[in-house]
Amino acid sequence: MIKIILAGFYGKMGQAAIDMIHKNDQFQLVAVYGPHASAHTELVPELNGKDIFEQLSDDFPSADVWVDLSIPSAVFENVQFALNRHLTPVVGTTGLKDDQVQTLTKLSEEEHLGGLIVPNFSLSAVLLMQFAKQAAKYFPNAEVIEMHHEDKLDAPSGTALRTASLIEEGRTEAPINLTNVEEQPARGQLSNSVPIHAVRLPGYVAHEQVLFGSKGEALTIRQDSFSRDAFMPGLELAILKVSTLKELTIGLENIL
Repeated sequence: MIKIILAGFYGKMGQAAIDMIHKNDQFQLVAVYGPHASAHTELVPELNGKDIFEQLSDDFPSADVWVDLSIPSAVFENVQFALNRHLTPVVGTTGLKDDQVQTLTKLSEEEHLGGLIVPNFSLSAVLLMQFAKQAAKYFPNAEVIEMHHEDKLDAPSGTALRTASLIEEGRTEAPINLTNVEEQPARGQLSNSVPIHAVRLPGYVAHEQVLFGSKGEALTIRQDSFSRDAFMPGLELAILKVSTLKELTIGLENIL
């Protein structure tokens, strides 16, 4: 039995995660955490009131995995707390800065504990990122358009930033000169010499396009997640396999 503490339980992703956890006989939800948890106790009626926390506390019950589906402004402190208490983190919250990831990675090494930071739990998104890395070998010039629901707090998304990083890894030659892009806001935010355009609109969930261009041809790779159910198989797999990791690792592909 894998005992789980869930941070961010009353968001849409958190609620989908609770449903998934209850359906898996190998999982047990032992506590939930959120700054306004007391206003949402009806969402976790199976938990005793003492296992619903509004503050990071030493009173958390014993657990194996810390699942973080909170918000960008809270995720670093949350994961730091989890690692310090030897809880293996599975992080679905995006918005971590590079220096924060480095700090958490060093802490995981000190604690001799693995963990997983997942920009996107959707298997189609994971495949898109891998395909983009392969395509970049032949098409170094690329742009990313990511589209999410209106409540997503960070922009660009973690998925888009990860995609740009993998495109850079896959390139065998430099892209065209993009020095003027940052002077033209409509051209997107540069990450690894990849312009990223962020869309936030009602009706969307999570979608991404990677556009590659070369002389006389173009290639477009796209994935669409139409509901949060798309993320649950990946989250389930992450919880099951995160204990096999020896260090804090980025990307669901590392356990597929």
